[in-house]
This record gives sequence, structure tokens and C-alpha cells, in this order.
Amino acid sequence: MLLSLLTAIMLIGSSSPVMAKKDDGSQVQPDNYYPRVKIETTMGDIVVELDRRRAPITVNNFLRYVDKRAYEDTIFHRIVPGFVVQGGGYTADFNGKSNFPDIFNESGNGLTNDLHTIAMARQSDPHTANRQFFFNVNDNSSLNPGRDWGYAVFGVIVEGEDIVDAMSEVETEYSIRLNANNVPIEPIIIKKMTVLPPL
Repeated sequence: MLLSLLTAIMLIGSSSPVMAKKDDGSQVQPDNYYPRVKIETTMGDIVVELDRRRAPITVNNFLRYVDKRAYEDTIFHRIVPGFVVQGGGYTADFNGKSNFPDIFNESGNGLTNDLHTIAMARQSDPHTANRQFFFNVNDNSSLNPGRDWGYAVFGVIVEGEDIVDAMSEVETEYSIRLNANNVPIEPIIIKKMTVLPPL
């Protein structure tokens, strides 16, 4: 009787949700505070180094999309010269991609929206970032937190700054499909994202 009771307890313990494998991005190179991601686009390759120490929620969220290959075949849909290059949310046909839940805004992490940093896009509500991100193509102090919430920076470009600068200069137009200005006439497509081996 005691043996069967112990066996039952062991079986219950083995199916505990605590034992379940995490799938929120934290499982991607879990011991690496500065993972690097290669972003292959139709204009060239970019490598970003992410700061998991300062922005753990944001970095894990981004890595989750990378791990699921959810950024592949999305576009940079908003380009404002001297300001930002934004993407990750739409296909070349301007169909919106599905999101994981919105994340907490880590804009107060000490990282600022300086030239060639990567940050999360969001709606007017501060905690609405999910999959869209942007590159700063200027020192955008107006996007940093102050009296209001800012936009969470979570890494920096370490290779391909010239590619992002070139993106910021492409010709754009108003898009009826998106009901938005600053949409590139020639789509800039993210072909692939890969987490690079640790340094």
C-alpha cells in the first residue's frame, strides 16, 4: 500500500507544470546576457546585440518571435528619414501577423533611443508592445522616458549600420492598405532571423 502511494506521488510530481519546458524566449541561450541575432533582409544583413541584463522581458519576447521564425517574410513598413525604420508586423501584402501577448514596457532600463539602437514599437498605451520593433536612425531623445513612458530599447546594431542607414533613405508613399504614410514603395523584406552562436 505504501509503495503504491509513493509511486502515485512520483507520477503526480513528474507531470507537474513546473517541469514543463519554457517557451517564452528565455530558453534561447539562457545563460547568454548579450545574445546576437542576424537579420537577413532584401537590402543586406544586420546583426544586433541584445541586452538581456537591462531588458530581459523585451529580449526574451524578441527571441521568442525569432525562435518561432515569426519574423520571416515580414517587411519594414514604416520608414521616416532621420527618425526610425520600423517593421516586423506585416507581410509584403500588408497582412498583419499574429502576436504573442503584449509585454511590460521596460523603457526605464537606462538604455536610450540613440543612433543605431533597436527598440520596441507600441501603441499609445505604454504596455502594448508585442512584435513590431524599430531601429533608431538618429539620437531620438523624444522617445526616452520622462514624464511619460518611453519606448524600450533592448539592443544595438553591431554590424550593418550602413544597411539600416540605406533603408532610411528609400522612397516612400502613402499606403491605402495600411492607411499610413512613410511606407516603402519597394518592399524591404526580412528573409530570415538567426540567433548566432555565443561569442
